[in-house]
Amino acid sequence: MRDLVALQCEDCKRKNYTTTRNKKKTTEKLGMKKFCPSCRGHKHHKESKV
Repeated sequence: MRDLVALQCEDCKRKNYTTTRNKKKTTEKLGMKKFCPSCRGHKHHKESKV
């Protein structure tokens, strides 16, 4: 039911985090503000393929 997804920084395009999401309840892509170690700041991360 829950699928593994990767979170990618929108500025540097690096995949920094992985999380799970329920594809039946959440149909749109995930997006959240997380710390990016390569950018050295809190940036917006968006869901991408693992």
